[in-house]
Amino acid sequence: MSNAEVLPLLESEAAVPCCPPLTERPLSAEEAERTAKMFKALGDPVRLRLFSLVASHEGGEACVCDISDVGGSQPTVSHHLKKLKEAGLLTSERRGTWVYYRVEPSVLAAMGQLLTTAAAA
Repeated sequence: MSNAEVLPLLESEAAVPCCPPLTERPLSAEEAERTAKMFKALGDPVRLRLFSLVASHEGGEACVCDISDVGGSQPTVSHHLKKLKEAGLLTSERRGTWVYYRVEPSVLAAMGQLLTTAAAA
């Protein structure tokens, strides 16, 4: 029997969507910088695949041991995961010898909101 405890992901009240929908108003320079960093990180096919593997993994998190088979060496996978973390798309937690990755709680909703049309008034 394992003594590992599964903790629920908490939605942070401080988590603010990156930007309003593109059709609502022009992005500020700061919003554009932050958004471009996220999309640039996802612009690499290996990073996009890793992000997808983590986001779709059972329980909302994935051990690096479960997602490292994306066609690159272990150092390459680590580099891409680091870039996704730097862009604010993933968080990680070390448990023993393994690292577990999660999609930052508000990221998918914020990115989806950015690409939707603004609600009709």
